[in-house]
Amino acid sequence: MATLMGTKLGMTRVFTDAGVSTPVTVIELGPCVVTQVKANETDGYNAVQIGFGGMKARNSTIPMIGHDMKAGSAPLRHHGEFRVSADKAGEYSLGQTLTVEAFESVPYVDVIATSKGKGFQGGMKRYGFKGQLATHGVERKHRSPGSIGGHAVERGGSGGPKKGKRMSGHMGATRVTMRSLDVVRIDKERNLLLVKGPVPGPNKGMVMVRPAIRLYKGKAAKAAAAG
Repeated sequence: MATLMGTKLGMTRVFTDAGVSTPVTVIELGPCVVTQVKANETDGYNAVQIGFGGMKARNSTIPMIGHDMKAGSAPLRHHGEFRVSADKAGEYSLGQTLTVEAFESVPYVDVIATSKGKGFQGGMKRYGFKGQLATHGVERKHRSPGSIGGHAVERGGSGGPKKGKRMSGHMGATRVTMRSLDVVRIDKERNLLLVKGPVPGPNKGMVMVRPAIRLYKGKAAKAAAAG
């Protein structure tokens, strides 16, 4: 199944047939253009490269303009790819347009995007540490994570803190994948996909949507009962 690129527009709500209000995130998904079909013989693996979002030629580069021109497309801002099997690669052709209709029969999707950047944050905000005591006699270090010296002992090693030690640092601005989000509604005329659940990144940010690869247990049981 194809993976498409789109733009996160924001949140709203829709009502079910029973009158229940459901909060949803609106994603403008596609249309995406197939800019390259990679084969195992030439590229070492089978994949489909897609482009999304038009841009002025003066803001692009000559190589990218020529690359998109081979697909019969104007310069595109975003490019990405998704793996396909050898027998499925024949379903895609150069210059083909992929729209939200590809998700018409998909109940759950995975959404991939870059999370919002939070800047430099301390251990309490970044990892949920409880902090120091805030009682009489305690120095003004209530939000400090405490000493790390005892966590750096390693016989025969450098003696420094181990990699992955949870400390203060840059928070957010990382690639995040939200799995198994419910597809609530599809608007094929306006290329809109409405999903229930958290979608990473800010409004107007670029996202990638694919059919859910691995469902949670509850949703897997529901999908098995439905199918």
